[in-house]
Amino acid sequence: MFDLIATSAMGLEALVAKEVRDLGYECAVENGRISYKGDESAIARSNLWLRTADRIRIKIGEFRATTFDELFEKTKALPWENFLPEDAEFPVTGKSVKSKLFSVSDCQAIVKKAIVERMRKHYKKSGWFDENGPLFKIEVALHKDVALLTIDASGSGLHKRGYRAGQGEAPLKETLAAALVMLTNWTPDKPFVDPFCGSGTIPIEAALIGQNIAPGFNREFVSEGWHWIPEKVWEEARMETEDLANYDQPLDITGTDIDHRMVKIAEENAFEAGLGDLIQFKQMQVRDFTTMKEYGVIVGNPPYGERLGDKAAVEKMYAEMGAALAPLDTWSIYILTSNEQFEQFYGKPATKKRKLFNGFIRTDYYQYWGKRPPRIK
Repeated sequence: MFDLIATSAMGLEALVAKEVRDLGYECAVENGRISYKGDESAIARSNLWLRTADRIRIKIGEFRATTFDELFEKTKALPWENFLPEDAEFPVTGKSVKSKLFSVSDCQAIVKKAIVERMRKHYKKSGWFDENGPLFKIEVALHKDVALLTIDASGSGLHKRGYRAGQGEAPLKETLAAALVMLTNWTPDKPFVDPFCGSGTIPIEAALIGQNIAPGFNREFVSEGWHWIPEKVWEEARMETEDLANYDQPLDITGTDIDHRMVKIAEENAFEAGLGDLIQFKQMQVRDFTTMKEYGVIVGNPPYGERLGDKAAVEKMYAEMGAALAPLDTWSIYILTSNEQFEQFYGKPATKKRKLFNGFIRTDYYQYWGKRPPRIK
């Protein structure tokens, strides 16, 4: 069994933890990380299935270290040979917060040296290692004098789903887009609209969720090249994603944007994801939105007006949006923005709001819950 960590953006920990539990693993939640135990198949399944986690790491050790000697000896005492083959390529990155050992470059060099010593002894080698084999990215993270040593099992971050042919200037991370959908009351039988679709990330993530398609089905992971995870484990994990996908689930998903170039990029991205026929994209301003459908869900990440000069135009657009969406009393509407006066311009207080971070921007997720459908007697 391995000690696994799914890393998470601030504010999404509870969602990541729910996803980990849904995969069948008990977990503990801390700031920015969800810890759980699992075997080789847990590494494969976590990478393939977790929609809102940033990456999967394997914890090799955690200990107090206030001197470089202590960091060296305690790193050297860990069983690196269980993970790293003789030809492993193992770069070390680091970070340090509120710790006596604050020089990250020194910490990286010491950890690297300690691992090399341990490996030399194990592989009975006197010189340097060639490092021309599979990649094991090691991180030493110091926080309040506690060092956490991990190996990255994902490779590129899990938000890289493999469908982005193009993007706009401020693309929403796929992991956050999935979270925005998962924080709503949407189910695949309801209409779904994103009136600020940009490069299509939110509608695409909604379609993946709607058909239960694993977000990692279209990409590779660094741990697929590791000798101690049998190929069969990955094959079975990928078969599971195929078995559980519900490609027959009909969906009613629309993305609109004011910019016709973004609409074209969104269409290309949806086709790249294999969802081209499932999502309608069209050029439109939010003030022109109307629908006869009922009990739908709107999720939007509109411009925030962070840049001077944009503010007035964005605030006018929030007011127009409020007026256009006001008649939709059966729809639930969810808007992400950093603008703290959003409710005033929109013209209505939110049912609920939730603090989230879009990259480094602190935002609120304003939730307007629509009427519930009548109970069928």
